[in-house]
Amino acid sequence: MSDAIRTYLEQLPFFAGLNSAQLDTLTSLATAARYNPQQRVFKSHTDADKFYIIRDGKVGVEIPAVEGEPLRVQTLGNGGVLGWSWLIPPYRWSFDARALSPSDIIAVDGVKLREHCETDHTLGYLLMKRFAVLMAERLNASRAAAIKAYTGN
Repeated sequence: MSDAIRTYLEQLPFFAGLNSAQLDTLTSLATAARYNPQQRVFKSHTDADKFYIIRDGKVGVEIPAVEGEPLRVQTLGNGGVLGWSWLIPPYRWSFDARALSPSDIIAVDGVKLREHCETDHTLGYLLMKRFAVLMAERLNASRAAAIKAYTGN
């Protein structure tokens, strides 16, 4: 399976420019899992120790509601990268995520990856730049979803 994961990661724009050793590191820390519809990938305010790549399927990123339905911020599909909280202290999820359809998802061990980034600063810098863009996209989507929910537009 690790060869299949490596081949998949090499094809994703998110990981473009990583060298062979860096891709080897990511692959060695990756596992594949299948999520059923409505199955939670992670829950806000719990420990964030991984990030996820959607290989096939759809996952909703949500803000939990005090009552009623959660506010869907984004829907991510094939190739979508999910989760940045593993990289930023205090390493707690800021959102909920759940599968919206049967989903094949790759999980990468964020704790061990952070350790690798401490010795491979180039890898750490490349990932930080990419996850910073992901954070900005997620926060902008949150703002847009909140405005739409509040105004009805």
